[in-house]
Amino acid sequence: MAALPRHIAHAKRHAPGFARILKDVRPEKINSREALARLPVTRKSDLASLQKELPPLGGLNATPVEKLAKLFVSPGPIYEPEGRGADWWRTARGLFAGGFRAGDRVANTFAYHFTPAGSMLESGAAALGCTVVPTGVGQTEMQVAAIRGLGINAFLGTPSFLKLIVEKADEMKIDISCLEKAQVGAEFLPPILRNNLQQRGMRLTQCYASADLGLIAYESLMPDGTLNEGMILEEALILEIVRPGTGDPVPAGEVGEVVITTFNRDYPLIRFATGDLSAVLPGASPCGRTNVRIKGWMGRADQSTKVRAMFVTPAQVSEVTRRHPEVLRARLVVEGEAGNDRMTLKCETRDRPAGLAEAIVASIRDVTKLRGEVELVPPGSLPNDGKVIEDQRKYG
Repeated sequence: MAALPRHIAHAKRHAPGFARILKDVRPEKINSREALARLPVTRKSDLASLQKELPPLGGLNATPVEKLAKLFVSPGPIYEPEGRGADWWRTARGLFAGGFRAGDRVANTFAYHFTPAGSMLESGAAALGCTVVPTGVGQTEMQVAAIRGLGINAFLGTPSFLKLIVEKADEMKIDISCLEKAQVGAEFLPPILRNNLQQRGMRLTQCYASADLGLIAYESLMPDGTLNEGMILEEALILEIVRPGTGDPVPAGEVGEVVITTFNRDYPLIRFATGDLSAVLPGASPCGRTNVRIKGWMGRADQSTKVRAMFVTPAQVSEVTRRHPEVLRARLVVEGEAGNDRMTLKCETRDRPAGLAEAIVASIRDVTKLRGEVELVPPGSLPNDGKVIEDQRKYG
């Protein structure tokens, strides 16, 4: 928080996009979580349109494009920068927590073309003093041969590709027991796969990262290899968990959208909404790291859906509830068959003044231009899963 006012001033001064987004903001006043929560949210889903308006990076870069080290292209297309300097993506800390050390021989199977994952993890491994073998993805027979021939003892990549390599080694009857540790990411890690790899003697951790922010959070191990619960927030970030479709922080422990403020001087993303769901875990990790923990990736926050040919969004649900302070939490449930959609806004309330349900029905129609029913339920009745819109319709 002490560094935040200077960082916001830096973004306003050097990044034209943030000069516009934060035009009415006085940086010296933004020195607390409450003040930060009043700033506008910049959404990952808006990057493509922002970059079209002010190419190539939407004016969110504080370092001129010609002074950056690399530019990446993610589907969309969305362009992401990499600046100069060691461990620019800050992945070394997560790798260290996963047991990576100087001298490890690391197969980096993340892609090196267009998207930044390969470069992102290589820079962290190199900062630790590891020797990186940039294998990229594919060619499982060559991957197995390289692991065996070079004595590779560490793996970076997706869990599904690690599974393919292990299966190929078994098929080829080649011993790759030298592979002692792995850090995986970019997709769901099934518990059964983690268990199978651990039974082979492999220490396995996950990292949570994105192409715009770099490392966000990471798992940690105890000295005996025991995995600790949750993921530790990368220390160079400020985390907020907000109600999907808004910038409003939720109470600790409630599932919501991950919003990150990064202190990257080249690409100073402020209140950047990732579109991912998670929740804060209480207490500190048994490994001794004291930073806040999250539950990890818990799904996507963008739950927009079509009802009777019109889009309904989490932001609209938030606008309805904002008009009625009696509503503590709400969840829009969409049901029915094709051509006969029904939507019901379930609202947690303590106080139920006369006419509240009817007033909420009127707000639903005003905001969404659709008819909807209202069901008032006691506090704590709705699931803590971050869903604002639940589509229960069956398709096909």
